[in-house]
Amino acid sequence: MADYFKINNICAKYGDIQVLWDVNISVAKGEIIALVGSNGAGKTTTVRNAAGLMIPSSGSIEFDGANMTGKRSAEYAEAGIILVPEGRQLFPEMTVYENLELGAMTKAAKAKIGENVERVFNWFPILKERRKQLAGTLSGGEQQMVAFSRGMMSMPKVLIMDEPSLGLAPNIVDNIFAIAKDIAKEGGLTIILVEQDVRKALKIADRGYVLENGEIRLEGAADDLMHNDEVKKAYLGF
Repeated sequence: MADYFKINNICAKYGDIQVLWDVNISVAKGEIIALVGSNGAGKTTTVRNAAGLMIPSSGSIEFDGANMTGKRSAEYAEAGIILVPEGRQLFPEMTVYENLELGAMTKAAKAKIGENVERVFNWFPILKERRKQLAGTLSGGEQQMVAFSRGMMSMPKVLIMDEPSLGLAPNIVDNIFAIAKDIAKEGGLTIILVEQDVRKALKIADRGYVLENGEIRLEGAADDLMHNDEVKKAYLGF
């Protein structure tokens, strides 16, 4: 499959401290890739660069043949590259519906707010029930549903999910992941999934990358990584 979204040899720094070294990731259209690794491996820094929230100190970001490096994050969003951030980052004093509305950032998404809200409510009927409730009063699982749905309200072409399972019950995570996989399979959505739960991530991904100390240590088909001795020992408890 042809590359659709590419991270090319990026290095990244916070001040004088370098945290990424020559990271390369390629994703085909409609593919789900898992980016896994321990705390401090550089996963969030990688996706911040991928979503235009940071500019790499070297290397480039390409999307559908266009060089995105150095563009504003709003231009990434308009192009269809959307980040669902770690920790959900909802507006707690706004309702569920208002948070969803804010997700429709692009011109195309604003024109289809009603249609997309209904799609969200079909995925998560509980959000329809809670649509007038303040987001800050929801359970953690319900808040993650809103965060995922807010990202989908932008009608993304590339959805980047940063640690969506953090602190949530397994059944909630499984539901969100199943919906994401269905959308990728049926609608051609490309997904980059950043996860500490390596087993869950590799279970829904097509391919995976293992990041250690700011470098890609391993890459390959998700099933191959699941059975890799190094991955099993370091991340799966075998």
